[in-house]
Amino acid sequence: MPGRTVVKLATVSAVVAASVLAVAPTAHADLLTHCIGTGGAVTVPNDLLVPAGESCALTGTTITGNVTVAAGGNLVVAGGRVSGEVRVAADGYLDATDTTIEGQVVLAAGGYGVFLKDARTGTVTVRPKGSATVDSFLFAEQSTVTGHVNVSAGEVRLDRGTQVERNVSSTGTYYTDVHDSFVDGTLSVLNSATGSVVCGSAVRGRATFAGNVGGVQLGPNGALDSCASGGYWGGDVSITSTTGGVTVDDNIINGQLTVTSNDPAAQVAANNRIRGGVTGDQAAATTNRSARVAGPDREDAGDQRAEVRRTSAVQEATGRRRPALGARWSRRAGRHQASGPAPWSHRVADPGRRAPGLTSPAAPRSPTEARCGPGRPA
Repeated sequence: MPGRTVVKLATVSAVVAASVLAVAPTAHADLLTHCIGTGGAVTVPNDLLVPAGESCALTGTTITGNVTVAAGGNLVVAGGRVSGEVRVAADGYLDATDTTIEGQVVLAAGGYGVFLKDARTGTVTVRPKGSATVDSFLFAEQSTVTGHVNVSAGEVRLDRGTQVERNVSSTGTYYTDVHDSFVDGTLSVLNSATGSVVCGSAVRGRATFAGNVGGVQLGPNGALDSCASGGYWGGDVSITSTTGGVTVDDNIINGQLTVTSNDPAAQVAANNRIRGGVTGDQAAATTNRSARVAGPDREDAGDQRAEVRRTSAVQEATGRRRPALGARWSRRAGRHQASGPAPWSHRVADPGRRAPGLTSPAAPRSPTEARCGPGRPA
């Protein structure tokens, strides 16, 4: 039928059937797919929404539009691809492994967190906490951020070979740590409640640490973390107005190190190689370095926090007995076309009959709807 748009969605879950919804859209309407449950290696040819308080677990799924995780929702995706951006609302959670997100990732004020592993994204932003009660987090492992990292709340850790191709800017976080990672721009950590640790990492541009409570540790032998090696700094490094202690150990700084207005005065070890010299107040070097004992690694506590939410989300998603991907029409400018057939066979249902798990679309319904599931004859 001319003008008909057919969208075919399917899942590979043994217990979750997929649905194909055929509707006749009006002009200026987009198809919005809702995800509740699990989904497999299919293409979603439009925007995706995880509704408030729901969980969605996807494996090998391609989403050609943008993704929204509503308040209290969870999206766990492995081996996937998102052509647009991902926005996560208050108390929402994004967990992406071996996944490419071509657009930005934005965690709203009071968002629960973002966990990235072997992932690739655009700019990542964590909004200020404001009046929210949830402390957010951003944990990235072996991931690449092609834009900036801008964080203004919660726990932040870039770890295990993560690369940021632009700048990292942290203001008012609980802590901001960089381990075994690379920042291709500048690094700025301001006013963190429990300070900052940078170990085994390289920062190409200027680094600024100011107003941090709880200390700043660059390299090993500090009180914040038991890491093993220092780092490389391509420009000047400035550590000022810090309380809780400053340690600079086993670093190569291809610029000047500034340590002023810190209480207590900074400990700068003799094994640092600082091309531009040191300015500011320094404490006497500690002779018994082994006597410094770091507190419990923050990495372990952060990983546990992410694991708890991830496990809960996946359990909730796999416990569903309804189609994960349901299509609805939302009235926005433009229109998406379906891309490629679904891997399941399908048959035409009775006129006006709804596929299981789907609600009526906002746009006028077509005379027929199609539905599909594993093993259904054409």
